[in-house]
Amino acid sequence: MKLNLSSQIVLNKVPEQYYRPRTAVERSELTRCEKVFTDIYPKVEEGACVIADAVEAEIKRAAAAGRKCVLALGTGLSLTPVYSELIRRHKECGLSFENVVVFNAYEFFPLNSASEHSAISQLRERLLDHVDIKAENVHTPDGTIAQDEVFNHCREYEQLIAAEGGIDVALLGVGRMGNIATNEPGSSVSSTSRIILIDSVAREEMANSFGFQESIPPCSITMGIHTILSSRKLYLAAWGEEKSDIVRQIVEEKFTDAIPASFIQTHNDAKVVIDLAAASKLTRIVHPWLVTNCEWNDKTIRAAVVWLCQLVKKPILKLTNKDYNENGLSDLLARYGSAYNCNIKIFNDLQHTITGWPGGKPNADDTYRPERSTPAQKRVIIFSPHPDDDVISMGGTLRRLVQQNHEVHVAYETSGNIAVGDEEVTRFMHFVNGYNQLFADNSIDVIKNMYKDIKQFLANKKPSDIDTPEVRTIKGLIRRGEARTACTYNGVPLDRCHFLDLPFYESGKIEKLPMSAADVEIVRALLQKVKPHQIYVAGDLADPHGTHRKCTDAVLAAIDLEKEAGAEWLNDCRVWMYRGAWAEWEIENIEMCVPMSPEELRAKRNCILKHSSQMESAPFLGNDERLFWQRSEDRNHATAQLYHDLGLACYEAMEAFVRYIP
Repeated sequence: MKLNLSSQIVLNKVPEQYYRPRTAVERSELTRCEKVFTDIYPKVEEGACVIADAVEAEIKRAAAAGRKCVLALGTGLSLTPVYSELIRRHKECGLSFENVVVFNAYEFFPLNSASEHSAISQLRERLLDHVDIKAENVHTPDGTIAQDEVFNHCREYEQLIAAEGGIDVALLGVGRMGNIATNEPGSSVSSTSRIILIDSVAREEMANSFGFQESIPPCSITMGIHTILSSRKLYLAAWGEEKSDIVRQIVEEKFTDAIPASFIQTHNDAKVVIDLAAASKLTRIVHPWLVTNCEWNDKTIRAAVVWLCQLVKKPILKLTNKDYNENGLSDLLARYGSAYNCNIKIFNDLQHTITGWPGGKPNADDTYRPERSTPAQKRVIIFSPHPDDDVISMGGTLRRLVQQNHEVHVAYETSGNIAVGDEEVTRFMHFVNGYNQLFADNSIDVIKNMYKDIKQFLANKKPSDIDTPEVRTIKGLIRRGEARTACTYNGVPLDRCHFLDLPFYESGKIEKLPMSAADVEIVRALLQKVKPHQIYVAGDLADPHGTHRKCTDAVLAAIDLEKEAGAEWLNDCRVWMYRGAWAEWEIENIEMCVPMSPEELRAKRNCILKHSSQMESAPFLGNDERLFWQRSEDRNHATAQLYHDLGLACYEAMEAFVRYIP
C-alpha cells in the first residue's frame, strides 16, 4: 500500500536533470543562482536516506579512528524522517551509536523539572530512546535553572562542546522565518549559546509538538549561529511546500541576520537537502529558462509567458518579439515563429481552463473543455480534510455542481475536534443541560453528571492537557452540526454527507498518529459504494499542521488500490485537486477555473460562516490574522484578477483546480 503518493505530485512535471544534474558542468549551470550546495529529491524518504548515509559514514569513520562522533541535533519535525531511517539502520543493519556524543541544539526556558514537553524529551522520543547511545554522552541545555545562572550555563555548554573536540555534524531543520535551532531573525553570525525570546511564528510551529501555543515557554536556550557554523559538516533539511519560500531565500538571496539560516552560505561544508515541494520556488525549478537550455513543454511555456507578462506588466496578447528577446525567451520565438503565434497559443490554453460547468456541459463539444460532457449527471465525491475545507476551498464550485443536478457527496475525513475552543463546549453543554431539565425525564441524570464532569475538567484544564474523550466527542459533534448545516444550505442531502472520522487524526494533539491501512480502507469503502465520476481532493499540502497531506495520501492510496484491483468505475473517473486557505495554484498549473458572480461569492461566504466555531475563537487560525472566509475571498479575488491582468475575462472571483492522474 502506497501511503505517500502526495509526495510524488510534481505539477510541473519537472525534468530530472533540473533537480538531479548528470554532470558537474550541468550542476554548475543549473545552480548559478544558488549560494549554498543544495540537493533536491523527488521524495522525502530519498533525501532522509542521503542525510542518514552521511551521518552513518561519519559515525563509522570516527569509530574506525577510535574517537567519538559528535552530533548537534535539532528536534524539528523536518528531522523525523532522518531519525526514523537512523533507527531502522540501528535495528536492522547494526548501526551502533556507542561512540556518538549528542548535543541538543536548544531547550525551552523556563521549564519545571517534571516537564513532558522539553526539547530533549522530544529528541529522546524521536531518536535517542531507540538506539544504543550512552546516557552520559547526551548533553542538553538545562531549561530548569534559575534565570541568573543562564549566562554561566551557556558558557559551560560551549566549553563542553569544545572539550569533546567540537561538533562533527550539525543536523538541523529550518523554520518558516529562517530560524535555525531557535536563533530568531536578528541573530548575529558571531552569536554563541544564549537565551533568546521565541517569536510568534516559531511558537506556532512548535505547537505541533506541544499541542497549544499557550503551553510553549516564552524563551529558549539555544546554540548560537557561530556555534552551529563551527561544526565540520552541516546539514539543513526542509520538506514540503510550506518551506519553499524560505528555502529560496536561504539558498538564493544574500545572507542576512534577518534570515539566520542564510548564514550557512558562509560554511565550507554545508548542504541543504530538500524535496521537490520545498524546492518549488528555486529558479532552476520554477524558471529554468533563466539558468539553462530549457526543456520546453506546454506547462513550462505557459509558465514562461505568464512570468514575462508579470515582468513587463503586459497582457498576453500585447507581448512583442522584443519582450521575448530582451528577457531570455528567444527560444520561444524560434519555436513558434513570432510572439503573436506564441501569445495566441497560451491565451487559448488559459481561456480553455475557464468553465462555468465544473461537471461538464451536457450536449456540448468538450474538445477544449476541462471536463467531459458525458454522463450529463455525474456522481461526485468532495473529500474535505476538516469539516469546513469543502466550502472554504471550493464552496462556489460545490454549489454549482449541486445546481447543475450532479449527485454530490461530501466526505469529511476527520472529526476536526481539536480545532474547537473550550468555550464552544461550555455553550453547547449549557444548552443540553437546560434542554434536559425542561424536556427530559427527571430520572435520567446522565447528562447532568456529564455536564458536571466536563465543567470541572475545563475549569482545571491546563494548556498542555489533552481533552477527555467526552470533550473531544462533543467538539466533534459541534463540527458535524456545522457541516450538516452548510450542506443543507448548499442543497446537499444529508444522506450524502459522510463523516469518515479517520483514525490517524484522533491523537487529541496537533501532532497526529501515523496514517495507516485502516484510514485508507475507510476511504476505499466510500469510493466502492459511490463509484464516482469525479473526485475532488485537497492539494493544499502547505497546510502547516499536515492534516491535508495525510488526508490526500489516504484518498490517493485508496484510488491506487482500486486501480490495482481493476475497478471499472475508475476508468470513467477524474480526480481534481483544490487548494484551501493556505495557498493557491500557480496559474501555469491550473487546468480548470470556475468563475463566481458577486452573488455566488456571497453565498460561499455565508456557507463558510455556518462554521461558527471556526471564526474568531478557532484555536488554529495560524499566523495569518484574516479569518478563513476572508482568506478564501482574497484568494478567489486574486485568481480572477490575475486572469484579468493577462487579458482574459474579468470575473468577480474564481476557484482553481489541477487534475491528478492516478
